[in-house]
Amino acid sequence: MSGGVDSSVSALLLQQAGYDVTGVFIRVWQPEGGECTWKDERRDAMRVAAHLGIPFVTLDLRDAYKKGVVDYMIREYTQGNIPNPDVMCNREVKFGAFYKWAMELGADYIATGHYAQTKDGQLYEGHDNNKDQSYFLWTLTEDELKHVLFPIGHLEKKDVRLLGEKA
Repeated sequence: MSGGVDSSVSALLLQQAGYDVTGVFIRVWQPEGGECTWKDERRDAMRVAAHLGIPFVTLDLRDAYKKGVVDYMIREYTQGNIPNPDVMCNREVKFGAFYKWAMELGADYIATGHYAQTKDGQLYEGHDNNKDQSYFLWTLTEDELKHVLFPIGHLEKKDVRLLGEKA
């Protein structure tokens, strides 16, 4: 849970559907001296988890983010390439280190607030063409997708905001 409306409504919808939900805030690497917003974001996520009455965990993935996203970006730029940090964050952090951690703890699924959809281990575009994020998830395997839920993928952003406001 990032503390934003997409992950918060995802947790809400899963809870309403009867899933045993745990909110997980992923702490990522930030450069020293830069603006540090993770504490505020974590606090927002904690408030949502408390409001929903679900457990909350902070998972420190700074090293995975630094190696898998930041170092990758620097390496690609120095080679004259244009990196895509969102793809790498999903592959290395959310559906890499976080996915592995959750599966090792016995989770059946992980869920995110991405605007994408899955069916039978296949990835599909999110319903909202303006918010679709499936193109950032192209590295996910069929086996991984069988254990991933995108609770808001069938919704439009305006509807997600409305659900968040009502809750």
